[in-house]
Amino acid sequence: MPTSLVTGGAGFLGSHLCEELLRRGHRVICVDNLETGSLANIEHIRDSMFVHRNLDIIEPYFIDEPIDFVYHLASPASPIDYLRLPLATLKVGSYGTHHTLGLAKFHRARFLIASTSEVYGDPQVHPQPESYWGHVNPIGPRGVYDEAKRYAEALTMAYHRQQGVDTAIVRIFNTYGPRMRPHDGRAIPTFLRQALQDRPITVFGDGSQTRSFCYVEDEIRGLIALAESGYHSPVNIGNPDEFTLLELARTVIDVTGSKSEILFEALPTDDPQVRQPDITLAREILGWEPVVSLREGLQRTIEQAGVEALVGAR
Repeated sequence: MPTSLVTGGAGFLGSHLCEELLRRGHRVICVDNLETGSLANIEHIRDSMFVHRNLDIIEPYFIDEPIDFVYHLASPASPIDYLRLPLATLKVGSYGTHHTLGLAKFHRARFLIASTSEVYGDPQVHPQPESYWGHVNPIGPRGVYDEAKRYAEALTMAYHRQQGVDTAIVRIFNTYGPRMRPHDGRAIPTFLRQALQDRPITVFGDGSQTRSFCYVEDEIRGLIALAESGYHSPVNIGNPDEFTLLELARTVIDVTGSKSEILFEALPTDDPQVRQPDITLAREILGWEPVVSLREGLQRTIEQAGVEALVGAR
């Protein structure tokens, strides 16, 4: 029976990953200090093969039992979180990644780091292949997240090249599904929360900027496929179907049957104008591609999470 360590395991993505690994017969150690994760995401897991450890990975930590896979997902990831926790975001990407890589090295475990499409910044290449180096503002408000992830990628490759750690890097594009936090500031949870209350849907700018949205079930399948491969360079895992935010808002209104109107607001600083993954590599290396459409994923999210959870309370 393989043992997997999941940092950030009580977060949105992490909790879904923990569940799927358990379903596949893994023993799972969830490490999360609950700064942005929540016990509510894992309290339903009643399995003797699952354990949660409340640890802050910014500080050195150690797991004294054998580990086969390390999934390093821990990081503030929404704009609201990393703008509230800028130094912690940088420290998780640097110290946290260093400590977790050291743990993987000790256990001779396969290490996968969850990087992000934000390493591409406001891209000048479209769609974005892994070979594109990005166009990022390191001193803008988003820089703490973007540069934390870029540094974490560099650190991961340094451990691979110098220390021989078996590493993988996944660049995650916008992902959604049950357990998203209604007030985390990202487009789909915000639009769903507003639409389900018949409140105006707030679209930044003129809504022409694009995003690509991957349903969480597809995303987790891609992460595990990469972890179980022998590939070391970055791989995009995201849905290549591209939508403007205005198209997303209208789709959410249609799926929910909402009476919401669309309200346009000022565009945030350094907000990317386009975002679309080139998943050629994932198809070739992993045989992976997403299967859940945006409309189907939104419907599943509403059905599985429930209106009350999606609306939330501040």
